[in-house]
Amino acid sequence: MVFLPDESRSLPPPPLLNKGTVWFGFSGWLAALLDNAFNQRPVLRAGVHRQILFATLGCFVGYQLVKRAEYMHAKVDRELLEYIRHHPVDFHGGEG
Repeated sequence: MVFLPDESRSLPPPPLLNKGTVWFGFSGWLAALLDNAFNQRPVLRAGVHRQILFATLGCFVGYQLVKRAEYMHAKVDRELLEYIRHHPVDFHGGEG
């Protein structure tokens, strides 16, 4: 993907069915229904191919956004653990 670096390939992929894919897929389908309503077409019966396309596009965008979020969280975790490893005096055990 354009906005993910190559180092993100080392992470396991997120599940195909997650919050992002469901939410954006539903939003895409709803966008197609609203397009039908605004253009005074039958809301559910017209443009079924467009509804499927928008829902699929929404699922793809949601999956990519979840993938990016997981990469960003893994990057922050890696940086924090590296900092802790280099500064052990600041992060002593639970005594105290």
